Amino acid sequence: MNPIDQEWQKLLVTIAKAAEQDEHQTLLSIMLTPDEKEALVTRAKILHKLLNESCSQRQISQDLGVGIATVTRGSNELKGRSEEEQQLVSRLLKPFIE
Repeated sequence: MNPIDQEWQKLLVTIAKAAEQDEHQTLLSIMLTPDEKEALVTRAKILHKLLNESCSQRQISQDLGVGIATVTRGSNELKGRSEEEQQLVSRLLKPFIE
């Protein structure tokens, strides 16, 4: 595992521990800038649409007001994932989108 992946895993553990203590909102609110928060929300919407709606990447781009390259990056990330991982992401994002 490369160093950035090791650090990422440590950060995920830290966030999980914060969530167990209901402190994750404070942690993430301080760690992320408004632009980063917006980017994460947009990525979640893109992934949801790619997994659950039968529309083109161009249509998703227009619907969300983002560049086609942004949608393509999300699509490419999904293509490298197993069907099980895609279903997991779809299930996890469903309450967020509704």
